[in-house]
Amino acid sequence: MNRILVLAAAVMLACGSAYAADKKETSNSQQDKMKMCNDQAGDKKGDERKAFMKTCLSAKPAAEKPKSKMAMCNEKTKGMSKADADKTRSECMKAS
Repeated sequence: MNRILVLAAAVMLACGSAYAADKKETSNSQQDKMKMCNDQAGDKKGDERKAFMKTCLSAKPAAEKPKSKMAMCNEKTKGMSKADADKTRSECMKAS
């Protein structure tokens, strides 16, 4: 019973740090997009610049290729000991 609780806590900790990392990348991505659009706007002034920036910032990025199930399970096991990582990876792969 204690092993299950420890394993569950480890998985929750790993998922929490992965979520925080994703959130951090998102904010940097928006900042990078703003910088890129600003650089592309160049010497445009007034309404022309405003319209360009609106279009540039609202453009959707190319969809990322979805990660395989194995890649997602491997990410969850980063920093774990080999035995714990193997067990967690096995349970992750069995989950739907």
